[in-house]
Amino acid sequence: MPKKIHLNGFTQCCINHHSEGQWKHPLDGSSRGYRDIHYWVELARLLEKGGFSCLFLADVHGTYSVYQGSRDTAVKHAVQFPSNDPTVIIPAMAYATRNLGFACTFSTTYFPPYQTAKLFSTLDHLSGGRVGWNIVTSYLADANANFGIEDSLTHDQRYDRADEYMEVVYKLWEHSWEDNAVVRDVARDVFAEPSRVHQIDHIGQWYQVPGPHMCEPSTQRTPLLFQAGQSGRGMQFAAKHAEAIFCVYANIATCARGVAKLREATALAGRPSDGVKVCQGMSVVVAPTDEEARMKFETCKRYTSPEGSLALFSGWAGIDLSTIQPDQPLDGRESNAIQGVLSFFKDVDPERRWTLREMGEWISLASVMPKIVGSPTTVADEIERWIDETDIDGINLAPPVQPTGFRDFVELVVPELRRRGRIVEAADGVSLRERFFGGGSARLPASHVAHRCLPPWKAAASGAAS
Repeated sequence: MPKKIHLNGFTQCCINHHSEGQWKHPLDGSSRGYRDIHYWVELARLLEKGGFSCLFLADVHGTYSVYQGSRDTAVKHAVQFPSNDPTVIIPAMAYATRNLGFACTFSTTYFPPYQTAKLFSTLDHLSGGRVGWNIVTSYLADANANFGIEDSLTHDQRYDRADEYMEVVYKLWEHSWEDNAVVRDVARDVFAEPSRVHQIDHIGQWYQVPGPHMCEPSTQRTPLLFQAGQSGRGMQFAAKHAEAIFCVYANIATCARGVAKLREATALAGRPSDGVKVCQGMSVVVAPTDEEARMKFETCKRYTSPEGSLALFSGWAGIDLSTIQPDQPLDGRESNAIQGVLSFFKDVDPERRWTLREMGEWISLASVMPKIVGSPTTVADEIERWIDETDIDGINLAPPVQPTGFRDFVELVVPELRRRGRIVEAADGVSLRERFFGGGSARLPASHVAHRCLPPWKAAASGAAS
């Protein structure tokens, strides 16, 4: 039986997300639509019609200001700026759909865990259990300044703090309210039993949170947990906490090795190796024939902003790529940072001597994600290759032109994937966790670390019971 996969839409409440310059494209709708609630409702309905499991909403706080030591290039080319808050549009989209899930990026750097717990419980209540959280540790310097944070933590220390952050939210979501706390006893005039609503009394290195949680338990209690770390420490964090991992590998061979490492890390963390769903980021340009699809792709190239893409990549890598001559091959440079950037592009094409200009052109459409261009059959064949040869569980789709690219995929590729039996289809009324894992339970499994993060009251009760 062929493996079925999850389709996730991947975008951001901004202009063109990962394809800088496409706001100039005649078919672009995101540059104006991103600030219109009707745009988002229609996109959600489209993705639900196409059998998508989830709409994955990225977010960022701050600007990409490493390139040329200024944010000017990012502002000029609309490099994820301006950008609106994705959490506030989820209730409207949930109201307009029945089965589509919504995963949202929310930073452990800027928002206290108590606030995060309340926000996602609220979203889970309003959506009927269809919400996921993409856990990120943020790093942009001006974002830190705007939030009043003097953050001198290293990359790994940010994950150390995030581990404690997760301990706090787990205690709030899973252990503050007992399942039978809400009694609605009219005769006794008792809505909730006080003895069943507990403080968590967390005292740690970074956080002190007494609790209790402000919200009664939602359908999932804890939202479905996404994470996107591919570094060594990031993978360790994901193996411990994540239920779905968003990855971006340049090709099938690299992806297969990465997925195998993720499975191994998950098993070492004491969880089932298949207890994490892996979703690869990719971009698709599709048309009725291969030739028409190539023409579409070439049209998109005419509207790219390679310099804006380099500003984005400079922010990610922490390297000012503007200091490099555009047509100088990078393989002759000794900088460890530059070699780190180049290693990704060697996976794209190991025989090519990449220049900065070529890198900018390549990432100007869907940034570093693989690009599949062709007819519905060609696209479906290539997606099947990724499924069968890498062991991924889903794709995060980011078309260069939105929402047109999503509509093309739903109308042309989805029928072909459905014909081949490759899509995980929805069942009415299930939570996002059940959509991804089945099993009839909307709650975190007993093997998850959340069930080991016990507050004092529950730890004492557990000790007494044993």
